[in-house]
Amino acid sequence: MSDTHPQNALLAHPFRPFFLLTGVYGVLIVLAWMGFLFGGWPLPVSWSPLHWHSHEMLYGFVPAAIAGFVLTAMTNWTGAAPLANKGLLALLLLWFAGRLVFWFAGWLPPLLVALVDLAFLPVLAAYVATVLLRHQNRRNLILVGILVILSIGNLLMHIGFGMGKMLFLNLGQNLGLNLIVVIMVVIAGRIIPLFTANWLRNNGGNPEWVTRSAWTGHIALGSVALLALHELLWAPQAVIGTVALVAGLANGLRLYQWAGWRVAREPLLWILHLGYLWIVVGLLLRSAAAFNLGVADTLWQHALGVGAMGTLILGVMTRVAMGHTGRPLKLPAFAIVAYWAIVLSTVLRLLAAAGLISYAVGVTLSALGWILAFALFVVLYWPILSSPRADGRPG
Repeated sequence: MSDTHPQNALLAHPFRPFFLLTGVYGVLIVLAWMGFLFGGWPLPVSWSPLHWHSHEMLYGFVPAAIAGFVLTAMTNWTGAAPLANKGLLALLLLWFAGRLVFWFAGWLPPLLVALVDLAFLPVLAAYVATVLLRHQNRRNLILVGILVILSIGNLLMHIGFGMGKMLFLNLGQNLGLNLIVVIMVVIAGRIIPLFTANWLRNNGGNPEWVTRSAWTGHIALGSVALLALHELLWAPQAVIGTVALVAGLANGLRLYQWAGWRVAREPLLWILHLGYLWIVVGLLLRSAAAFNLGVADTLWQHALGVGAMGTLILGVMTRVAMGHTGRPLKLPAFAIVAYWAIVLSTVLRLLAAAGLISYAVGVTLSALGWILAFALFVVLYWPILSSPRADGRPG
């Protein structure tokens, strides 16, 4: 599927179009949801619009970001040429086809919607596995396994939509959310301490301030994976609460070891540390909810969704877009506004979920913050992502 001679910059490397699509779709899906909640707009489903929204966030918006990152990082892991031109365009169209059928799901046969939408993640997993195995890079095959299980979560949601079964919708939704947390813990656990240590080395600090404990990492990753498994198997809430507590504490210790406060003056780094902090907060809130400590599920779900996913996706895209286009690792003018917008969006959404502010006002302002953050990304990074590398190199 790879082509080593790109015809235009936008199709020269997977992160370019996939990151732009992530930004655009992040705006569209939240606009549609706000229109449905407060403007009376119809959504293309006859029932459970909430699951239509969660599906498109978990299995539409996030996979575009995953594809952009993994397909780009894979070239560094293996030395393989990036997926480009026709092969990249085919994968982009496959993702777009899934979004298209879901926006017309109310007028299309459920089987057709499922077949089209379910194709993207398995194809992505198969391509990643092929490249990794060809270059004997077995260490990263864990991501292939996660993509395959994520496909199963998507399938469960389609079974729920097709059969009108809330059980399958909730299983697919929860499995998707859990697996995306696992992906964030895996990827962030590699890049955040590395980027932090490198910045300290280049800016007069001591890279040894950043520590990485193998045991902490194993427990942090293993506990979130165990949490996903336990919820899938309908474990008692006391078990889920205990595992979530261990996961929150282990990931909190891991984050502390990365010494994020030492890079507080570098926005491209503090945004990543903040995104990981929301994982910790979300897991601890999840534990509190399981133990009936007055925490609603929507609170931890949005700490992980708006907070962790939104912040880390935005942080990774803004950094990768600069570094992989041969530009200095600095935010463009006004891009810091996008960071503060996603921070405000998260805080307002949690305050609304906790009942501390008006639900309608909080959710609306939170949505506006989210829309501003991703719209700014598209506007500011479109010229960067659609232009050749600044250093003249291919890619």
